[in-house]
Amino acid sequence: MLSKVKSISLIGVEGIIVDIETDIQNGIPNLNMVGLPDVVVKESRERVRSAIKNSGIKFPISKIIINFAPADIKKEGPHLDLAIAIGILISNGDIRNADIRDCIFIGELSLNGEIRSVKGILPMVLEAKNMGFKKIFIPALNKYEICLLNTDIEVYAVSTLKEIIDFYNEDIPITKVDFDFNQNITQDVFDVDFSEVKGQKLAKRAVEVAASGSHNLIMIGPPGGGKTMIAQRIPTILPQLNYEQAIEVTKIYSVAGLTNKYRGIILAPPFRSPHHTLSTASLIGGGSNPIPGEVSLAHDGVLFLDELPEYRRDALEALRQPMEDGIVCISRVKGKYVYPSKFMLIASMNPCPCGYYGYQLKECRCSEIQIRNYLNKVSGPLLDRIDIHISIEPVKFDEINDNTNEESSKDIRKRVEYARAIQMERFKNENILYNSQMKGRQIKKYCKVEKDGLKLLENAYKNLALSTRAYNKILKISRTIADMEGAENISEKHIAEAIQYRVLDRKYW
Repeated sequence: MLSKVKSISLIGVEGIIVDIETDIQNGIPNLNMVGLPDVVVKESRERVRSAIKNSGIKFPISKIIINFAPADIKKEGPHLDLAIAIGILISNGDIRNADIRDCIFIGELSLNGEIRSVKGILPMVLEAKNMGFKKIFIPALNKYEICLLNTDIEVYAVSTLKEIIDFYNEDIPITKVDFDFNQNITQDVFDVDFSEVKGQKLAKRAVEVAASGSHNLIMIGPPGGGKTMIAQRIPTILPQLNYEQAIEVTKIYSVAGLTNKYRGIILAPPFRSPHHTLSTASLIGGGSNPIPGEVSLAHDGVLFLDELPEYRRDALEALRQPMEDGIVCISRVKGKYVYPSKFMLIASMNPCPCGYYGYQLKECRCSEIQIRNYLNKVSGPLLDRIDIHISIEPVKFDEINDNTNEESSKDIRKRVEYARAIQMERFKNENILYNSQMKGRQIKKYCKVEKDGLKLLENAYKNLALSTRAYNKILKISRTIADMEGAENISEKHIAEAIQYRVLDRKYW
């Protein structure tokens, strides 16, 4: 008897429907799999055999052929185990009168018939929904990951293979997953706050501008100035993700196997701070079975690179494409994997190996060659892609001992939310969210500069020898500053502030 069961495989963060056809024939007992299954899928024959036996069903002593379609796409992962087992049981008549035409089965089987959690359950469920399926069976351990979805598909969270057999043969019900995006949604509580940062008025202002428009930012200064402290507090001023952003971020973490099984969907913007020893593949993504890298895990959030020149040169240069395009494309023989990577880069660095070049209160011990070699680890093209450059000076004694209360993260976040709300309204018919993501046509349409501001921008372009990219960066930063003030057009003062964020590289490079 021939049976056809449907499951889903992943290519990047997108799902693809897989037809699993099972045919049991007379012949030498054997279980053959065709249709480009990988090693893990081939190994499932023993897991499935034991799971069926330990669920109280006799495994068929016959020739079994299992075909995976489409045959030109490699089938990877143990999540196909459940669908394979269901196909064998239906083909052998052990599951009777089962209407599975609109059903998807996902799950890894253990030898005793339990269903283990799998990676990538969220994009799989979304693909099932988009393809019009009505029911989907998933591991019970994965239910929290999808419980906040906004969908009308029936999702059954199952713990054992026996539950599904009894569901079809004995009409024993399985509890459906309740969907409610608003349940248990709370603002994240942080153990750090911007009120703890003394002084640094310019740096705080620059960070607020960066957060408001999702602009890249680099901080340069001597050790102990507070660069890392400021960067670690940036998540405290970022608004929560909206529904579409939360789904996209959670899809990436689901594929990477990094979701919290008890919390589910990710609502806070990610903050990734990888160590400087990471490889290019770890930063960008890759491997023989490609997985998302740090740039994708920071999607719609912050990627913080502390001590920027200490990172591998090839890793830093690899940042250029995802910073520009907002996606990472990883090509392998078996396919092309695309991961989103629209992140806000926050970088910090010292001006030299000892850290005190240009600092008046402590003499620099580095030679000119050492300083030049250190700064050259950060290339011009990469630096040109960073919108805001600021200098961080050590906090003065009077500022440390000032009893005046510093502004809290909550107050700053309110202003960031105000500026972002303006951008959301502006770009509601565009395929972008923030000013930093504007391209040429959008810059021309939305960055209307007053006459005095245009004259100032012209002088800066000529005198500072700005690139076209730097020119556009200044316009986008100016647009964000104007949004923070609720201004319709970009004025001279907005241009002036934006220009000061683009001159620091002339001091060191």
